[in-house]
Amino acid sequence: MDTEQGLQDAAIFLMSLGEEEAAEVFKHLSPKEVQRLGETIARMRAVTKDKVDQVVEKFTHEAASQSLLVSDTDNYVRAVLKRALGDDKASLLIDRILQGGDVSGIESLKWMDPLSVAELLRNEHPQILAAILVHLDFEQSAGVLKNFTERTRNEVMLRIATLEGIQPAALKDLNEVLYKVLAGGDKIRKSSLGGVKAAAEIINLMGTSLEASVIDSIRENDGDLAQKIMDKMFTFEDLLKLDNKAVQLVLKEVSSDTLVIALKGASGELKEKILSNMSSRAAESLREDLETRGPVRLSEVEAQQKDILKLVRRLSDEGQIMLAGGGDDSFV
Repeated sequence: MDTEQGLQDAAIFLMSLGEEEAAEVFKHLSPKEVQRLGETIARMRAVTKDKVDQVVEKFTHEAASQSLLVSDTDNYVRAVLKRALGDDKASLLIDRILQGGDVSGIESLKWMDPLSVAELLRNEHPQILAAILVHLDFEQSAGVLKNFTERTRNEVMLRIATLEGIQPAALKDLNEVLYKVLAGGDKIRKSSLGGVKAAAEIINLMGTSLEASVIDSIRENDGDLAQKIMDKMFTFEDLLKLDNKAVQLVLKEVSSDTLVIALKGASGELKEKILSNMSSRAAESLREDLETRGPVRLSEVEAQQKDILKLVRRLSDEGQIMLAGGGDDSFV
């Protein structure tokens, strides 16, 4: 099922529950999930009874197939990872997986738009900004950084790229910056956040107009670090590195209009790779659309390319495709 269809089904199901029950469900969703579901519900005007019955029946079937295998999932994760990896390696992964309870106060920032977060944090030290931004969604962090000056943006990205973890003392500083919204500073263990991969993810979402400036600034301070970040980054042209099966999986979930606009800024080689992985009829239609489509704003091209890259990363996270290059685990 594609993402849009899943959102529509979820929206229909929530509306069928009624306000009180739907509100309880929303309490367990992330800010981004709430926003996307809210927008989907707002766009709906009328839904047939057959469609509602179909969605409810599907949910009932899927719910009936689920069972709780472990009563305490946190402890189960800790025990399994320690047994498999040993205490040292497992502790880094456990902190990453289970860190949500340790930084719950910062959740308040995740409900704010990037401009508001930038205004709130504008006068803070770059090191504090880096420590805060690595806790946010990469896309939100990129949006926040776009609202800073070039100098601040570059300094923050350098610190994110060299950040090896968040120490308890640093979390105490965050407590003060965010009016003590982070709890238990003395008891919080170092979290394995930040680093080259996080920096690459954020820079990927800034857009090409800012990407070069940030990388150049980091290169001036540390050429090796800049190269490591670039090795971790996955750009639209890097779709050339995907095998044909991966390209076909991506194309299944991309609308023709999105593809046409995104390819306006692509190389001829990438266009041909995309076309070669489509049916002859679909490829012919795409060629015609590319030829007849008039000029498109660069910002619109970058926006559509970014949407496709987010899809690629999701498919990568789900294990459906593997991204070429990029460090020890080859995933971006």
